[in-house]
Amino acid sequence: MGEPNPKEKAISQFYVELNKFGQNSEYERALKTANKIIGIAPHDGSAFQCKIVCLIQLNRFEEAIQLLNKKAEFASSLIFEKAYCHYRINQHEEALKVIEKSSEVDDNRIKELKAQVLYRLEKYDDASKLYQDILKNSDDDYEDERNTNLSATLLYSKESSVNIDDLRENTYELCFNKACLLISRELYAEAEKKLRQCEKMCREILEEDEATEEEINIELALIRIQLAYVYQKQGRLKEAQQIYSSNLKLKLEDVALAAVACNNTVCINKDQNLFDSKKKMKTALNETLRHKLPSETRKYIALNNALLSYYINQSEQCEKLCNQLDAHWPDLALHTAVLRSSLLFKANKLTEAIGVLNKFEARNKEDELFVKLAIAQFYLIQGEKLKACKVLENLGENTYKPGIIGALTTIYLGLGEEAVALSVFEKSVAWYKKNKVKGDLTHMWRQAAEFHIRNGHAQVAANSLEELLRSNKDDKKILAQLVLALSQFDEKRALALSKDLPSISELSKGLDLENIQNAQISAVSIKKSPSATKQDSLPGTPSEGLDERKKKHRKKKKGKLPKNCDLSQAPDPERWLPRYERTGYRKKKDRRTKEVIKGSQGTASGQAEQYDFSSKLVEQDVESSPVESSSKGHSNHQKKSKKKNKRR
Repeated sequence: MGEPNPKEKAISQFYVELNKFGQNSEYERALKTANKIIGIAPHDGSAFQCKIVCLIQLNRFEEAIQLLNKKAEFASSLIFEKAYCHYRINQHEEALKVIEKSSEVDDNRIKELKAQVLYRLEKYDDASKLYQDILKNSDDDYEDERNTNLSATLLYSKESSVNIDDLRENTYELCFNKACLLISRELYAEAEKKLRQCEKMCREILEEDEATEEEINIELALIRIQLAYVYQKQGRLKEAQQIYSSNLKLKLEDVALAAVACNNTVCINKDQNLFDSKKKMKTALNETLRHKLPSETRKYIALNNALLSYYINQSEQCEKLCNQLDAHWPDLALHTAVLRSSLLFKANKLTEAIGVLNKFEARNKEDELFVKLAIAQFYLIQGEKLKACKVLENLGENTYKPGIIGALTTIYLGLGEEAVALSVFEKSVAWYKKNKVKGDLTHMWRQAAEFHIRNGHAQVAANSLEELLRSNKDDKKILAQLVLALSQFDEKRALALSKDLPSISELSKGLDLENIQNAQISAVSIKKSPSATKQDSLPGTPSEGLDERKKKHRKKKKGKLPKNCDLSQAPDPERWLPRYERTGYRKKKDRRTKEVIKGSQGTASGQAEQYDFSSKLVEQDVESSPVESSSKGHSNHQKKSKKKNKRR
């Protein structure tokens, strides 16, 4: 055998170095070595693949794509690497195109990458099916990770009818995704328990890894912010806001998580703390979030930004944001229409505001109802109550909803139109009977009955109570009210129904009459003698001997008279005045004070202001004029009164 070729010897030596650098994760040096091999053997596919892997490890994805596009002969065998590079720079559609060209359909690496790409493209149903297929046909150590990804896709999947109890929760990631699925189904109490469990599991794992408290808090931030969202949906706003603010103080590496917390805080603030909301909204609108948050989340952040601009009176900015919302998310047309009309209403353009809402084409009955209620609200704010009532009465079937009926009767009663309010109830009762509407209308019938009883319409009240009794047969209170109503116009029926009422013995069953009597007697005695009970309640003051102390009276001492007092003469009327205020008192001259210089007309310079009436007129005008705030007015008045005292 002859000696090996020098080129082959060099290449083998470089491969040894390449392997060493790869094991030590020294990818910069490995890249240089791969380039040396390619310089000697340009058609070496293994060296080219090593170079692409090094570029991926160094996050130089665009450079790797350019190389793969140039070297077409190697690109066919590096489908996964090329698709992965597109995926990492958020070119998800290009990544999917590359994967679909691949002939290696059964490669699990390409399947998992495709599932991730589909998830990013928000094709959740396809992604969940692919993950289920991968889990069936794979057997390795990455089962928990795949289950985590599967539960994430099920969270957003519309076609998913998965049973939550069937999902695994052996890791805190799986437990967290299960809690999120409970939230999506509005099971907030169960979600709260699951998040608490998840937090405990996560802390235990991190403590085993000897993580610091700061690292643990940063890792737990995701779970806690989700818990704050649960509190927010339950109406526990103070607790939610406290969690958001405490976690936003941490050095969160996840920009998307910080954005969600900021957006939710803005929702809690509403039209309060606008400066804080404006600051937080900047974080929520970070450009990098375009590929990190689902479009649904970004949509509502954009809507909240438009609402915030409305609250801070930036009308032009709000209009601009509404146009952007219409362009990107047409399904928010109802919200933008209401926002535009609110801007016009704020500018005292009621007709234009209502015109904007009337032009809106509702896609369903709920949207139409929302628009009409907004118009009614505008009329009510302007004091046009009758116009608001007309809008509410022309809602079709929605007019007979319990809330609308309640609003109409309240407005008409406020206007003193009791007869019209009564007719509203009569029409609604007739409509419910005619259409035989199913559902819990207990509150509706109860409200109608109470209204008719108050207004003395016993027969109409009885009709409402009968409807109410059909759905609440065991409610004796309703039966008693019905008997009272019937007794005014149908005594026979009232007597027949009264037999079903419980007797006095049944009502008094289980009651301790002696204790009730004693309680009444003690209450009466307390009312009669409040002073005695007050005396007894004080510690250290026995009631015995109280009458004896009252009988004892101290003798009054005679007042002392001054020396040399002559009782035959009348006392001096100025005896109680201080010495310097008496008539015969002469003030000693103070040498330190200067003599008052008299003017040519005999008036002192200090008296000039006393006789200057023009200044007094100005003073009176200033004091009587209105001021902006009470504090400013108060301080100005004090200063003026001090000046007057000096002049005197």
